[in-house]
Amino acid sequence: MLNEKTMRIDNAGRGATIGFSFDGLTIPARIGESVAAALFASGTRTLRTSPRELMPRGMFCLMGSCQECLVMVDGRRVLACRTTVADGMRVEKVPEARSDA
Repeated sequence: MLNEKTMRIDNAGRGATIGFSFDGLTIPARIGESVAAALFASGTRTLRTSPRELMPRGMFCLMGSCQECLVMVDGRRVLACRTTVADGMRVEKVPEARSDA
C-alpha cells in the first residue's frame, strides 16, 4: 500500500536505514536511494531558490535533465536525483547567487 505522506510503499523490501544531514537536519534514508528520493520522503520539497526571482525550486524531472535538484554534497555541486545517499553525507542548499540580468 502506498504511503501518501512519504510516497513509499509500506512493507516493501528495502535496504537498511541510514542517516545524512540536509542543512543541518538529520534525514533518514534507505541504502540505495537517491538524495532526492530521501529528501522527498522526508517532506522536503524546496532544494534551492531561483537566482533571478528568488522563488522556491525543487525536484522536477528526477532524471538529471532539468538540474532543478542541484545541491551541495560534501562541498561539491551535484544533482540530488543522480546521487546515491551515503551514511553521514552532508547535503546543503546551493548558496544563492543573485542574478540581476
